[in-house]
Amino acid sequence: MDRVGIIGGGQLAWMMCPPAQKLGIDAIVQTPSPKDPAAATAVEIVLAPVADATATAQLAQRCDVITFENEFVDLEALSKLARQGVCFRPSLESLAPLLDKYHQRSFLQDLGVPVPKFFTLTPNKPLPELQFPVVLKARRHGYDGRGTAILKDWDSLKATWQDWLKVNWDKSKQPSLLLEEFIPFDRELAVIAARNASGEIAIYPIVETQQEDQVCRRVLVPTDVPPAAIERIEAISRTILEKLQVVGLFAIELFLTRDGKVLVNEIAPRTHNSGHFSIDASETSQFEQHLRAVSDRPLGSTAMTCAGAVMVNLLGYETSNSDYLEKRQQLMQIPNTRVYWYGKTESRPGRKLGHVTVLLDGTHADLRKSGIEVARKIESIWYPN
Repeated sequence: MDRVGIIGGGQLAWMMCPPAQKLGIDAIVQTPSPKDPAAATAVEIVLAPVADATATAQLAQRCDVITFENEFVDLEALSKLARQGVCFRPSLESLAPLLDKYHQRSFLQDLGVPVPKFFTLTPNKPLPELQFPVVLKARRHGYDGRGTAILKDWDSLKATWQDWLKVNWDKSKQPSLLLEEFIPFDRELAVIAARNASGEIAIYPIVETQQEDQVCRRVLVPTDVPPAAIERIEAISRTILEKLQVVGLFAIELFLTRDGKVLVNEIAPRTHNSGHFSIDASETSQFEQHLRAVSDRPLGSTAMTCAGAVMVNLLGYETSNSDYLEKRQQLMQIPNTRVYWYGKTESRPGRKLGHVTVLLDGTHADLRKSGIEVARKIESIWYPN
């Protein structure tokens, strides 16, 4: 399969295009604007919203297989194309239990994978007994902290609930939300895992993710968690990929509790921010790996090419049209640094504008401490305060 369609044209699709060229694959992108990041690097573009199934039918005529940059898709509309023979990878069947966060939680629980306690929060439905703080989530269409809130008491829960009902996240007449117990974790972790059609599985080193306001600020690899936790996470990854018969690459976000337990937080059925380090620090990047999986190529090695790495997101902190060139040039002066700028024309608070990866060498006795120090240096240059 040498022609791969990608639904979505943001930075994830943009970072998929260079390895596509390396593999001899034509990347064809469906995206709503010619200003979207991947529009500049794709071989062809279908200009249309990502949920436009009519446009996806046109995309299918130009490629051998279709994959996804994000999960904001209409499975019901796409299923009509699948019945006509269009090849989606991951399959629509493997995506179905994951796109709605409540369905995802229920799927994992039925699979025996540990997750936080959870409930649906629906108008006119009695509230469960709660121990605060709690986590409120939109069941669909939340990202980068949008659609997630940590609430400390009944008043804040009721106020946020009423505000979110006006947003109508899942586009239904009676929107329901997901309510979860708050996990007092020791670390937040993530793992990238891929599987191809022949059943071959490749798992990347587990990373530590550090969040602020429910948005990932930095990623550290490798993580210094206990070997038993690493074995458990890898086993969970294999269980999920095998159960869903995944063809493609998934990111699994997890909590490591203070007493050493591992719980799954969320699954992203696509390439993911927590795997950006792999572009520079792994033999095979997550983007090349995903393309290998969906195009029936052998999976590549996930081995690190350096002792460790830290990835820092460059998040918007103001509303402007600046390209922040001077700041980016300062960042490039840090040794062993790679700066990725997504080419977005507008900045707004919390928006992912780019990322920085710094490779760490074996002279660092404490890679985690070194990574945090480097991250702070990057953030002192990027953020004005």
